[in-house]
Amino acid sequence: MRTFVRGLTEAVRIVVSAPKNLVGLDRYALQDYFASLGEKAFHARQLLQWVYQRGVTDFSEMTDLRLSLRQTLSANAVIALPEVSRAQHSQDGTRKWLLCLPDGNSIETVFIPEEDRGTLCISSQAGCMLTCSFCATARQGFSRNLSAGEIIGQLLLADRLLKQEGWGERPISNVVMMGMGEPLLNYDAVVSAMRLMLDDLSFGLSRRRVTLSTAGVVPAMDKLSEDCPVSLAVSLHAVRDAVRDELVPLNRKYPIDALLEACRRFLRNDSRRRITFEYVMLSGVNDSEEDAQTLVSLLRGIPSKINLIPFNPVPGVKYLCSDPDAIHRFRQRLISSGLTTITRKTRGADIAAACGQLAGAVQDRTHRSAKLAKTVS
Repeated sequence: MRTFVRGLTEAVRIVVSAPKNLVGLDRYALQDYFASLGEKAFHARQLLQWVYQRGVTDFSEMTDLRLSLRQTLSANAVIALPEVSRAQHSQDGTRKWLLCLPDGNSIETVFIPEEDRGTLCISSQAGCMLTCSFCATARQGFSRNLSAGEIIGQLLLADRLLKQEGWGERPISNVVMMGMGEPLLNYDAVVSAMRLMLDDLSFGLSRRRVTLSTAGVVPAMDKLSEDCPVSLAVSLHAVRDAVRDELVPLNRKYPIDALLEACRRFLRNDSRRRITFEYVMLSGVNDSEEDAQTLVSLLRGIPSKINLIPFNPVPGVKYLCSDPDAIHRFRQRLISSGLTTITRKTRGADIAAACGQLAGAVQDRTHRSAKLAKTVS
C-alpha cells in the first residue's frame, strides 16, 4: 500500500511540475499567469512582444525581464511550437508543412506567396468533424480539436521558417482559417487564436486580413459576428439543397436559406464588409447555366465576392473538375449580373496543397477513413 501511495504521489508531482506552454494565451490569460507567480501584469505585454513580434522563444533572451523572472519562467513554462515532420516546396512557390503534434496527430499548414501578399492557410482540427464528399480532409476522419496554442503556433512557426528562408521581416500578411477542420466547430480555441492574430501586441493583423471559412455552422456564425468579426468565407458549392446535402452534409441541418439568412445577419454590424462565397466547380454537378442563374438570385442583396474553385483531384473521390469553358461561361454569367467573381488560381497542386487536398495524418476516432477504404477497395 505504501509503495502504491508513494508512486501515486510521484505521478501527481510530475503532473503539477509539467511546464506550462504559454503559446496561445492572450494578454489577459498571461496577466493571470504572471499574477499566479506573484508578478505584475505588465510582464504579459513584454512576453507577447518577445514571442509574437520578435519571434523569441527562449526566456533567457528576453532581456527586459529581470534575471530572476527569466529563471522562474524557464523552470515553469515553455514556448512550444509544433514540430515540422515534412516540408514541401511547390514549383509555384507554395510551401506546405506537415506538423507533428505531441499526441501523434499531424496537421498541414500551407503558405501561398503572391506579388502583393503572403497568405498562410491554417488548420483548426486534426481531421474534420464534417464529411464533405469532395474533400481529402474529410476522408481522414476526425481525432480532436486543436488548442489555441496549436492554431496560433502554426503562424508562429511559419513566420520563423519563412524569415529563415529570406522572405523578409513580414512574410505573412494574411491568414485564412481554411486548412484541416471546420473552424466554427472548434469555436473557443479558434476565436482565442484569431484574437492573438489581431492583437497589436502580437501579430497585429487587421480584421480584413484574417478570414475564417465555414461550411455553414449557423449558430456559431451569429456568435462570431459579435465576438470576433473577421472576414467571413462561406463554402456554398451548390444552389439546391438536394445537391448541397450530398456535397456538404451539414446542409441537412442548416439548409441554404438558413445559411444565407445568417450571412445577412453577419453583415448587419458593418455595412462595409462583404462575404466571400466559395464554389467548387464540379462537372455535371453544379456548373450549369441554370445553376449560375440560381446563384445570382440567391445572392441578391448580399454584399459578396464569389470564388470559383476548379476542383482539385482527391484519391477515391468520384467528382471531376468542370472543363475550362464551362467555368468561363459560369463566371461570365455571374459577372454580367453584377456579381464580383474570380476563378481561383490553383496553387500547390503538385504537392497536394491545393484547396480540398489537405490531409495530414490523423488518429481517426470516427473510423471513417477505414470505412471509406473498404468502400473503395
